[in-house]
Amino acid sequence: MKRFPGNIPLTAKLAVTAFLAVLVPVYLHTYGPTNFLWFCDAALVLTVAGMWLENSLLISMCAVGILLPQCVWLADFGGHLLGFHLLNLTGYMFDPHIPLFTRALSLFHGWLPILLVWLLFRLGYDKRALWAWTALATGLVLVCYFFTPPAGAHLADPNIPVNLNYVYGFDDQQPQHWINQNLYVVLLLVGLWLAAFLPTHLLLRKYFAMSPPTLRLQFRLLKTFHPAGRF
Repeated sequence: MKRFPGNIPLTAKLAVTAFLAVLVPVYLHTYGPTNFLWFCDAALVLTVAGMWLENSLLISMCAVGILLPQCVWLADFGGHLLGFHLLNLTGYMFDPHIPLFTRALSLFHGWLPILLVWLLFRLGYDKRALWAWTALATGLVLVCYFFTPPAGAHLADPNIPVNLNYVYGFDDQQPQHWINQNLYVVLLLVGLWLAAFLPTHLLLRKYFAMSPPTLRLQFRLLKTFHPAGRF
């Protein structure tokens, strides 16, 4: 995809970089380096790199990988706030043993999807993103499965993450027992691809796979014909 330098304001790049500069040492101290194997954390780092490089492929990869999962995260977080639990993906956000400031940093799950959509307006969508993210996600899942603590592991530091990217199921207290664990990991990747990555790719390809100037012209035309912003 053709690049259009200067599409991302310097202030946006500096703001997100400053946030990352705070988050990385805090997360390293609290959770350890393996926490950056989570899809969302890896996507945050790639997004900052993509902003500085104005690289549509990096931004598109992150959008394909996390837009739908982050919507699930937000729904789960909202459910916790209202007093009921969905998948318990965000239970750590209400854990008093984790410093409040550290938990507040995790609110990036809420604004990162919005930032990615804005960046797609600026840079356009790169159709190679589906396979690029699939390759990255597969690598992350395999590393998490073979080299990080499983669900139910008892660690000296309780803040060290276990069951990264849910490679042992959605219960951090014990691995899933429905099917063979190796088969589960394969089905996890297939399920993510079919339920999250592919649908997101198809939507982004339809609405953002054009040059950024064309996207902005289209957006201005919508505002012209809908001055109240109802579109």
